[in-house]
Amino acid sequence: MIILDTNVLIFDSLFPKKLSVKAKKILASETSFACSDISIFELAMLLAKKRIEVDSESGIFIKAVLTARKIKVLSITPEIAVLSQSFKTKHKDPADLIIAATAIHHGVSLLSADEALRNMEGLDCLW
Repeated sequence: MIILDTNVLIFDSLFPKKLSVKAKKILASETSFACSDISIFELAMLLAKKRIEVDSESGIFIKAVLTARKIKVLSITPEIAVLSQSFKTKHKDPADLIIAATAIHHGVSLLSADEALRNMEGLDCLW
């Protein structure tokens, strides 16, 4: 299983040219994907603020994104919440801390275009 960051969910569904060559290979070859439930919140927020625009209702779009790759949504647990606050290198975005902690908690890699996440100690981040 690989955790997909919010930016990968967006790029994969709307802007595939923004994906790295490695990211495209991972998306084509892996069969098990997941995302943090906070990524669903981030997608809804971006759609509501019109920072990304789609031709369908927000809820339908989000469901389609998840269904396209059979993405499992992982809940924020107390352990993930605590872990998200334990990083030595602080990240400016609290949602990204949750996403990173989710990957570490589940012992899997994170696929992300976010350079700050790719530089976080203890996180196996691919791009």
